[in-house]
Amino acid sequence: MQTYTIHLIRHGMTQANLDGTYAGHQDLELLPEGRKELQKMKEDYVYPEVPVVFSSPLKRARESASILFPDNEILIMEDLIEYNFGEFEGLTAERLKDNKHFKEWFSGDGSVPALHGESNQEFTVRVGRAFEKIVEGLLKTGITECAIVTHGGVIMTLMAMYALPEAPMTDWMLENGAGYTLRLTPTLWTHGRKLEAVTKLPLLKEKKGEH
Repeated sequence: MQTYTIHLIRHGMTQANLDGTYAGHQDLELLPEGRKELQKMKEDYVYPEVPVVFSSPLKRARESASILFPDNEILIMEDLIEYNFGEFEGLTAERLKDNKHFKEWFSGDGSVPALHGESNQEFTVRVGRAFEKIVEGLLKTGITECAIVTHGGVIMTLMAMYALPEAPMTDWMLENGAGYTLRLTPTLWTHGRKLEAVTKLPLLKEKKGEH
C-alpha cells in the first residue's frame, strides 16, 4: 500500500522566542542569529528533500522555509498562521498574570478567546482544516511527500490531534528549526484520522534515508 510522508518543521529563532513573549500574528522576522542557526543546522544535519513545501504566511516561517528549502517554491497557506493571542501579543505570561481576561483565557476553558484574539477551539479547528486540506491534496494528486514550515503552537496542536502514539500537546514541544516526520497510511487516515510519528527532525547525517 502506498504511504505518504509529511514533515512538520518549526521556524527559526525570533526576538519573541528570546524574550518569552506571545508572538502570535505579529509578523516578526528571524533574528540574524536565527538565520545563522538554521543555515548551520542545514549544513550539519539532514532535512528532507521534498517536492512540495507549505508555509505559514508570516515572515518568520517563510524565511525559514526559504533557508531550509531554497530550491522549492513556497506555497502559502493562511490557516497555518500561529495562534491569534490578540491583546496578549508582545507580552509575557508573567506580565499578564494579574490580568482578568488573561486569567479567564488561561483557565483551560477552550471556548474562551484571548482578548480580541481566538479561542483554543477556534485555533484547533482552523489548523486542523489546513492540515486535512494538505492530506487530501496528497491523496488526490499522488504526491507522496511534503514539508510544512510553521509555528510551535501549530505543530504541537497538530501532533496532539493526529499523531500516533497519542500524547498531549506539551509532549510535542520542540526547538526552533526542529520538527517531526509523520507517515500517512490511507487506511489509517480514512478510518481514524491518524498518522504515525516516525522520527524527529533534522536527522544526523549518518541517518539520511532512514525513518
